[in-house]
This record gives sequence, C-alpha cells and structure tokens, in this order.
Amino acid sequence: MNAYKNCWVLCFIFYGLSSGAQQIVPVDYGWSRNSINTAVFRKNSITSFGNTQFIAFYNADGVVVLGKRSIKSKTWQLKKTPYKGNVADAHNSISISVDGEGFLHVAWDHHGNKLRYCKSVAPLSLELTKELLMTGSFENKVTYPEFYNLSNGNLLFLYRDGSSGSGNLVMNLYSTKTKGWIQLHNNLLDGEQQRNAYWQATIDAKGTIHLSWVWRESADVASNHDLCYARSNDGGITWEKSSGEIYRLPVTAATTEYAWKIPQGSELINQTAMAADADGNPFIATYWRDSSDSVPQYRVVYKNKTGWQRLSTNFRTTPFSLSGQGSKRIPISRPQILLWREKNNSVVAILFRDAERQNRASIATNIGLVNDNWKTIDLNNDNIGSWEPTFDHSLWKKKKKLHLFVQHTEQTDGEGLNNFPPQMIYVLQYTPK
Repeated sequence: MNAYKNCWVLCFIFYGLSSGAQQIVPVDYGWSRNSINTAVFRKNSITSFGNTQFIAFYNADGVVVLGKRSIKSKTWQLKKTPYKGNVADAHNSISISVDGEGFLHVAWDHHGNKLRYCKSVAPLSLELTKELLMTGSFENKVTYPEFYNLSNGNLLFLYRDGSSGSGNLVMNLYSTKTKGWIQLHNNLLDGEQQRNAYWQATIDAKGTIHLSWVWRESADVASNHDLCYARSNDGGITWEKSSGEIYRLPVTAATTEYAWKIPQGSELINQTAMAADADGNPFIATYWRDSSDSVPQYRVVYKNKTGWQRLSTNFRTTPFSLSGQGSKRIPISRPQILLWREKNNSVVAILFRDAERQNRASIATNIGLVNDNWKTIDLNNDNIGSWEPTFDHSLWKKKKKLHLFVQHTEQTDGEGLNNFPPQMIYVLQYTPK
C-alpha cells in the first residue's frame, strides 16, 4: 500500500534530487489488479496540447476515465466516459492523442477484437462522440493501438492486425483538414502468417518517422528475435533503410534492415522504445541477454556515421528467463528512452523499473554515449509493483520536461488477476539538470 495513500487528495509533494527536481501530482484511484493502466505500449497515457494536459485510465469498475488540467495546476478535471473495457486482460489499455486542432482522440479495449475509437466533440473537451470507424478496413482484429503526432497537426494510428506470431502492421492517417482517416498501409510489416512484429516509432524534429521492431515467431515470448529498422521521410507513405535504400513494401523478415541480430531464446522482450537525436539519428532501447551471460541487461542500439552501435548498461545482477504466453510478470519493466544535449555531449537516458531497486521508477543516464558510464537514480520512494514507464511525449519534445504516468499495479503471470485494491494514479514530474 502506498505510504502516502491517506493524504493523496490533499498533498503535493516536492523532492530535490542531485540530478534534477521532482514533483508528484495525484490524479485519482484506478484499477490495479493487473498492469492494464501501466503497460509500456500506451501511446499515450498522458499527453499535452498547448498548456493543457490530458490523461486517461480505467477506474475500479473498468470505466474509461479522462482528465485534463493546466500543466501548472495541481488539480485535475476528471470525467467518467460512457465506455468500459475488458480490464481482466492487461493488453486492453487506453491510448490517447490530441490533433493539431485540439480534438482528443481515444482508442481502448483491444486484444484481437474490433476497433473501439472515438474523439472529443469539441477542442479541449472531455465529452466524447459515439464509437466511430476509422476507415472500416482491417478493423476487426486490432491490438496495440498507438497514436503519433505529426508536425502539421495530423495523426498517425498504428496497430497490429492479426495475432501474436501471425500479424501485420496497419498504419492510418488522420487529416485535420478533412477530419477523417485514410489507410496508408494495411500491411506495412508483413508477418507472412508465420510471425508478427512488435514495434515502436518516433518522429524527429525534421518530420522523419523512425520505426523499430522485433520479430516474434509464435505466441511464446521466447521466440522474439532481432532488432529491425525502417524510416519514412514523407509522412509514412514510402519507407527506406538507414542507408537510403527504398523498401519494396511490405517489409518482411527477408527484406528488413537488421540493426542488431539477436537469436530466439535471448530473453529479448517484445516492443522496443525509440527516440531520435537532433541530427535524426535513431536510438532503440530494449533488453536482452547475451549468449555469454545469464543476466538480461538494458541496451541501446543507435546509428551513427559509422553504422549501428550498441551501448550496454551492465548494472543488473539478477538472472531471469522469459517464456510462455500472455502478459508476463517480469522483474524488470520494458524501458523508455530519452535524449538531450548537455553542453557538447550527447546524453541518453533509460526509464525503467527493476526488482533489484525495490520496483521503483528509475532513470539511468549516460553522458557521451560511453559503455559503463551510467548513473542511476530512483525517482520515487515506493514499490510500484508491475509498473512500466509511459510519459507525455509532446511535453518532452517541446520543453524537455518529463511527466510520467505512475501507479502501483500488480500483474500475475498470464492474464490472471490479483485481489489488489485500487491505487492512486499520479503524475511524476521530473526535469533533469
């Protein structure tokens, strides 16, 4: 139970840290019997438009709750929507985004089922429309819905069509001009009915879309393998390798660019994390175990002028093994990655949770992209169980302020549920020095 539970509604907590400053802003109590509110693939759990920040979560009854506030405010305006999700399945998380005109877009409750999507009735409103189609095409077996903001105010929507071990990547485009969706690709990454891709993306300052993924051969997480890469310079229409070689679409296991080869059985987790530096160089974060070691480590794979490079953290000491199906209870979270400049040095940071650090929210920072040059601190004092990091990408890109969605959740192995009472959701605000 969180040590601050009895004072959450009244308190606003500030901590000074040696490498930055932290503030905690409580939101409300939410569903905690699995990790559905705190899964790493939520794009987004929290997002901003101008000075307004939005948040979404499931409450104790499985109802989709939306909230907004002025970014400088400690008070959230919350609204229960008419919509519920199957919260017994931790895959069925909520993703939100705000388009260039201020309309909130919401997708929720997906694990191989029909699209559930709506948008706000007016800019900056928490009032939602009825459920809507996007294009009406390939919308019956949706999983892992994610929104991405383009610089012109339009949105991308990515999701898997199919199932674990046999699925394809669909990409839709929303236009603020037409206020409608078109399908750019119904099969951008083709599993060829033999595998599927687990991806993440990022959009750099020049508008290039960077996409990375791992392949999975079956529903067994142990069959994850390899880090792959593609990019688009025209809003997602055409795709190329980092060399500039144009892909013939769809991309398959035979035609993909392999950023780093990783065999099956390496404790490689599905989903990657992505960022790009000011020069448009892609960075990919994940974890896996080298064949010469028994301990999975967080790693960063990135591209520079001489090719693909690898940074390893090497601060973990505890072995574990990944195998089986469903949402796993894993002693570490999947990471998120941040990039910035500090004087003349490149800085890369990994956000994560590790049982070795009492399941706290932690950040590991590397100045200069040098192996074994990692400095790690904890951003909170409490055990937050099965939490994985999600944050306000829009705010980070614009102001380099980190606002994390945090809640103590407990995931059992598979899709089981804990008898765990609702826990407080809060936004952890952190600004690196």
